[in-house]
Amino acid sequence: MSRAKYGPASRARRKKVSKMAKGYRAGRSKLHRVTLETLKKALMYGTRDRRAKKGTFRRLWILRISNACKELDISYSKFMKGLKDAKIGLNRKVLSDMAVNDNHAFKKLVESVQKK
Repeated sequence: MSRAKYGPASRARRKKVSKMAKGYRAGRSKLHRVTLETLKKALMYGTRDRRAKKGTFRRLWILRISNACKELDISYSKFMKGLKDAKIGLNRKVLSDMAVNDNHAFKKLVESVQKK
């Protein structure tokens, strides 16, 4: 009896892979072996970049806070130390949003830190 290479399970597995590679160009979506390699790389890059995105955003928030602090004549490090001493528990994301969108509130926050 000959070996079945195109059974339902194999076809389903290949269909699942080709469905994930939909939209890829040329053989990357048509040829199973090439599709597998491309998908593995794509999934690997996605995982790596999701982790890297967190650091990228943190750097952006720090830059925004730092620039807003410079306008108000205080350094970023002194501002963050002052927040810690004043026991104000705002994270960098919120502080950055405040610096960009609600400048008045950020200015009051800096003034309260400078008083301490």
